[in-house]
Amino acid sequence: MALTEVYWDHHMPLPKLAPIQAKVTVALVALLCFINSYDGEFVFDDSEAIVNNKDLRPTAPLNNIWSNDFWGSNLSSNSSHKSYRPLTVLTFRLNYLVAGGLHPVGFHVLNIVLHAVISALMIDVFAILIGGLAYDEKGRILNHAPKTSLLAAVFFAAHPVHTESVAGIVGRADLLCALFFQLSFLTYCKAFNKGSDRDDRFSVQWVVVSLLLCAAAMLCKEQGITVLGVNAAFDVLLICNVNVYELSQRLLLRKNPLDVSEIFRMGLLTRLALMGLGGLLMLYARWRIMGTGPPAFTEVDNPASFAESVFLRIVNYNYYYSLNAWLLLCPWWLCFDWSMGCVPLIKSATDWRMVWLLLLWCILIGLISQALCSQDSQRRRTLTLGLVLLVVPFLPACNIFFRVGFVIAERVLYLSSAGYCLLLAYSLGHCFCRWSKHRRLLCVMVLALLCVYVVRCALRSHQWRSEQSLFSSALSVCPLNAKVHYNVGKNLADKGNTSAAVSYYREAVRLHPTYVHAMNNLGNILKEKNELIEAEQLLSKAVSIQPDFAAAWMNLGIVQNSLQKFEKAEKSYWNAIRFRRKYPDCYYNLGRLYADQNRHIDALNAWRNATVLKPDHSLAWNNMVILLDNTGNLGQAELIGREALRLLPNDHTIMFSLANVLGKLQKYKESEGFFLHALRINPNAASCHGNLAVLYHRWGKLELAKKHYELSLKLDPEAPGTRDNYNMLRRKLDQLKHSAP
Repeated sequence: MALTEVYWDHHMPLPKLAPIQAKVTVALVALLCFINSYDGEFVFDDSEAIVNNKDLRPTAPLNNIWSNDFWGSNLSSNSSHKSYRPLTVLTFRLNYLVAGGLHPVGFHVLNIVLHAVISALMIDVFAILIGGLAYDEKGRILNHAPKTSLLAAVFFAAHPVHTESVAGIVGRADLLCALFFQLSFLTYCKAFNKGSDRDDRFSVQWVVVSLLLCAAAMLCKEQGITVLGVNAAFDVLLICNVNVYELSQRLLLRKNPLDVSEIFRMGLLTRLALMGLGGLLMLYARWRIMGTGPPAFTEVDNPASFAESVFLRIVNYNYYYSLNAWLLLCPWWLCFDWSMGCVPLIKSATDWRMVWLLLLWCILIGLISQALCSQDSQRRRTLTLGLVLLVVPFLPACNIFFRVGFVIAERVLYLSSAGYCLLLAYSLGHCFCRWSKHRRLLCVMVLALLCVYVVRCALRSHQWRSEQSLFSSALSVCPLNAKVHYNVGKNLADKGNTSAAVSYYREAVRLHPTYVHAMNNLGNILKEKNELIEAEQLLSKAVSIQPDFAAAWMNLGIVQNSLQKFEKAEKSYWNAIRFRRKYPDCYYNLGRLYADQNRHIDALNAWRNATVLKPDHSLAWNNMVILLDNTGNLGQAELIGREALRLLPNDHTIMFSLANVLGKLQKYKESEGFFLHALRINPNAASCHGNLAVLYHRWGKLELAKKHYELSLKLDPEAPGTRDNYNMLRRKLDQLKHSAP
């Protein structure tokens, strides 16, 4: 263990702050960078992981978070992404309980606070990795590199690549994983604080606690298990002070026999065995929890993993690594999604982008050679541990061990960026040490870099505040990404701007001709615009590409029904139900088809199925009441209407339909009550005023009838039949007036 000051640290142009002051400073920098995202909306993946995730609701059993994936789907389902992060989902649920609902401010604030805490704790992590492990008499970590560790932590706090993890609420998984990762590492370090001068003694209890914290990190995000690799490297290189270069020379050249007695005496093998056993148990438990095996990703998710040859796969994976490295070096071009053509595949060795692969490996080989072969033990240790912290947390995302479901994901760089920040701070320390004559210029450059980081974080955080700004910002970064155009179009359509949405959906389909979701959404808009022929063509193509696309089958059925292709429409609806058995909306639309064909029994059965699957399906209940009313089954219509209102006591449309039925049954008082209740909920419903007026007209309450006819005509002067009924009433009132004595 290194117990001396790091020689380049005192050259750093930073004040030597007390530990608390340093941590507060770093935390404030982190807050400054991301505070403007506190009042953002739920964006992008937040919709699935939070807004539509039933596991967050207090009504859902708490046990569900232990059997469902991150998105609320059962882990045993073949459609599950197998991302098992129950502790992260638990914090979402706590946010929901504290805020009393889905209010994004609380979610965002907790993310920002977590990043500030993690950034502050990074000082301790960097202090150990740079300056070695030492404790004072009170058991506190001694920082032998206070300035370098402070600078590295400030870089980490302000790095723009963290924006997705901090400003995007789903990034909570990365934040919690990083927090438990740090705690596991720092706890592992505690195992060597025995209050004794003997370096060979360690605490098994602290090693076990470190393993438990590693398990907690893994329950926040799968990447958490990589802390075991960092702990092992730290133990070998810093605790046991093993010179990897010298060790490899002895093993390869067999010059001097390897003396393992010292390693045995220090307990290294025991600790490695404990970590190895703990890691294997975690992986086994994780595999059992996944149930049906790893998730099945498509070529769209990760095209390089589907490349024709092993050579092309390796080349493209390495190109992805170089792009990740570029995001750490120059985090200006950031995008919420890098799939679907954003990064075109390298298909031959003559592609000019091969230069980036060569450059990446030249830099890595240079760093590794310095880390292994340098005569300077401090440099050797710092570079090696920096590279470990850079590479090891990235391993689960590198496609080596298993196929991942993305091309590039900025969030997976959250932990790896710590290694980059350590190496950057080390490099700057050496620059200040060697080029003391240019100290002022170097200070200006460091300050400028930090200012650029802070400004970029603020700008990027602002973009993450709404889906419109987030999706639009990606158009300049990834103009060839079909998903970017799709999301911009979807956002515009959700806001009612369907005309603008059409052009983005068309571009998404042009860029990715098999993009079935874009075809489906475009088909829906064209259906609403009554451009039914093109809508049918698009939806037919979508289901031919993906035959189990239930939503597209249903939408195709709606279009075919509008085109009066009733047999085809019925087949499309039943295909949708075949691929999604619990599909209440499809049963509802099937009922409408049967009603149009006067197949009343089939229509009622379809709508009843919709209400069984979704008891609050208002449209299905209302259509049943209306159909029974129109066919003269008033008694059954009354029963259905009352049943519906027991489930939906404040649904004014069902009240209106039931009131009409009761009026025809001459139950005027009850009918009046439902009409008035419906009007209290929706006072501007012209049809409700009109039908209530008809009721009063029949009932003989002519002045009340006159009042509601006039209200109906005021709200809708063109209301069918109302004007005629009103004129009839006025004539009757005139007759009564003239006939009065």
